[in-house]
Parts: sequence; structure tokens; C-alpha cells
Amino acid sequence: MNPLILALLAAVAVGAAGFALVPALLGGDRANKRIKAMQGDIQANRRNADATRTRDTRRKEIQQTLRSQTAALERKKKNIPLQDRLYQAGMKLKKGAFIRNSVIFGVLVFVLCFVLQLEWIYCLIFSIAAGYLLPRMYVGRRRKKYQNAFLDELPNAVEAIVRGVKSGLPLNDSMRLVAKEAKEPIKSDFQRVLDQQAVGKTIQEAVTTLYDRVPLPEVNFFIVVITVQAQAGGNLSEALGNLARVLRNRKKMKAKVKAMSSEAKASAGIIGSLPIIVAVLVSLTTPSYLLPLIQTPIGNLMLGIAAILMFLGGFIMNRMIQFDI
Repeated sequence: MNPLILALLAAVAVGAAGFALVPALLGGDRANKRIKAMQGDIQANRRNADATRTRDTRRKEIQQTLRSQTAALERKKKNIPLQDRLYQAGMKLKKGAFIRNSVIFGVLVFVLCFVLQLEWIYCLIFSIAAGYLLPRMYVGRRRKKYQNAFLDELPNAVEAIVRGVKSGLPLNDSMRLVAKEAKEPIKSDFQRVLDQQAVGKTIQEAVTTLYDRVPLPEVNFFIVVITVQAQAGGNLSEALGNLARVLRNRKKMKAKVKAMSSEAKASAGIIGSLPIIVAVLVSLTTPSYLLPLIQTPIGNLMLGIAAILMFLGGFIMNRMIQFDI
């Protein structure tokens, strides 16, 4: 056979073999690349799944902490004993002394009613009201005043803690700064928290004493933020900064509600005091006109019914103008 033809056939055979083998080799490289890419995707997905699982676990821990903390604090709000009410009002009076003073006041009112020659049943009613209701109403007003003063300064205290944490101070040092520089009653209450830590309590247990003194939702928010940060970690300054904004917004909303309900409160005060003012003016101009109400049994009955109705009306009007935020 012609050598030229043989050489041509050999070249064609070699080319065909190369054409057949090269794609297979290239395909193997592509397969390896695909396998490596799939392995990388699997590892990335595994890392993402682990991160998601970690976030879910942390979220569940935070939710569980929130639920347990809120439930524990809500239990403290129910059926508050008298001694705790005195403590929350900022009064250093003991329960026994309070009861003794209430009984003395009730007895004095009973003697006064007896001197005015009222029926003994009305003397008893007025003395019980004076010895039981009035002292507890006074404690309630003192307690409300203390809570309002605390809420007025709480946003400033939280912002002071935020500034301290951002500047590099530990949480305890930031709270100590608030205990030194803030106004009352924030100053003494935060000092009490630091004293609790000094005797060995954790930060979570120490801040819970704030709720014993001021059982309000805003204080609950602060305790929950501190507790969650201590147990689950996180950016404390950011959490407290958000809390400070929430507290200020709630304060603005309460001020707006107070302004909107001021007219209704003024009307309730005028309506409630009008019968007393009229009775005083009539007694000054015509003293004998109202004597039958005091000196006769039917008059005493009418006075008692009028007092009960006025009390119920004032209570209903007061509840109508109270708004929870």
C-alpha cells in the first residue's frame, strides 16, 4: 500500500481517538468540579442550618425567659399585702402602727358623730369609713404619687446607663452612677439594687427588687431587658436605648391622655363638690334650714343615702376617666 495513504489513515485514526478521548477527560474535570461545588453547597447549607438552629434555640430561650419573668412579676401584682402597699408608697410606717392609727382615727370620728347627736348606726358607718377607707385611700394616693415620680425619672436613668455602657463602663458602674446622680426616688431605689448585689445576689435577682417597690409595666420592661441580656447575651446598649425610647413615648402618650381627660376630671370635681358647697352656703345663710337633716332619724337616713350615692357617682366618674396605656 502506498506509504502516503498509510500515513493519512494513521493520522485520521489518531485524530478520531483524540476526538473520542478528550471530551471524556474534560467531562471528568467538569464532574469533579460539580462534585466539589455540590460538597461546598452542602457544607454551606449545613453551616446555615446550624446558624439558623442556633438562632432558633436562642430565640426560644429568650421567649422562655420573657414568659417566666413576666409571669413571676405578674404574680407579685395580685393580692398585695398591706405592708407591701406601705412600702410601695414610700412610707416607713409598719403595718401595726398603721392599723393602730387607723383605729384611733375611726374612734375619734365616732365620738365626733356622737357629739353631733347622729344615730348610732350612722356614727358606726362614718367611723368605719374613716378608720378603714380613708387611710387606705391616703396610702393609695401616696403610692400613685411615688410611682409617677419614679416614671418621670426612669427614662433619664436608662439613658444614663446607656451612655455609661457605650463609654465602656460595666453595667454595675453605670447603675452606681445613676444611684449617685439621679433624683429621688430613682436614686434610692437603684442604690437598693446595688446593695442587694453587694450581699451576693445576681444582677437578675437584684433588679427584681425594683418591681417589689414599683410594680409597673415600665419597670417590668427594664427588668426583662437586663435579665435577657444576662442570660442570652446581646447588645445591651442597643436594647436599653430602644427601651428608653419606648419609655419616653409612653410618657408622652400618658401626658396626652391626661390633657385630653382634664376637662372630664374638672367636671367630675365640680359636680362632686357642688352639693357640699351648697350645703355649707345654706348653713351660713340659714342655719336652721338643714337642722332636720341632722336632728331627725329620717334626715340622717337621707344624709346617709346621699353620701352613698355621691360616693358611687364619684367612683364611677373616676373609673370612666382612667385610661390604661
